[in-house]
Amino acid sequence: MTNVRVEYVYSGIRVRGLERSLRFYRKMGFRVHARGTMGHGGRWVHLIFPGARQRVELNYYPRSNRFYEPFRKGTEFDHFGFRVSNVEAWEAELRRRGLPIVARIREPHENIVYTRDPDGNWLEFFGPPSE
Repeated sequence: MTNVRVEYVYSGIRVRGLERSLRFYRKMGFRVHARGTMGHGGRWVHLIFPGARQRVELNYYPRSNRFYEPFRKGTEFDHFGFRVSNVEAWEAELRRRGLPIVARIREPHENIVYTRDPDGNWLEFFGPPSE
């Protein structure tokens, strides 16, 4: 077993219209925690609900994006997000356990690896960039 610390942080959902979804979640009481653009062109917004530790991440992928999928009922859930202390060590542990690596992203500010459960749901493990 590895000594990597893993913390559940958020769940990501795909949205058809980012601004429309933001209006909906804000009406419910969520507040914008952070927002940004992914290195591959998708956009994300992290929302928090007062008193909660976990976040909801809204993900928007334009048609030209490699992660874009046409919406079908049940495909809006995007992924669970976990913070890990060492992404390379955790990726090695996932491989050791026989879990598939479906995407690997290294950005200047973040290091990310994804696996997928048997039903196709993605799990993201992110942490500090590689040294």
